[in-house]
Amino acid sequence: MEPARAFGRALRKRRLDASMSQEKLALDAGLERVFISWLETGNKQPTFGTILKLASALGCSASDLVREAEAVLLFPDQEAPD
Repeated sequence: MEPARAFGRALRKRRLDASMSQEKLALDAGLERVFISWLETGNKQPTFGTILKLASALGCSASDLVREAEAVLLFPDQEAPD
């Protein structure tokens, strides 16, 4: 699995666990909703600045998001950890 897709899976899980729509996450992170969709599908790869914005909007650390994406890369058949 590509890193961008792994990040997208981790981001989507975190967003859904927070009961947030893509629109709400985009608004809270100062990003466009379509960009959130592209990230979640692995069509775009986030910059560090974007990861920081997403983490802040989700109420977690950037390292949490990266750690979850790494877990998806290492264990793609398992659900991303909480």
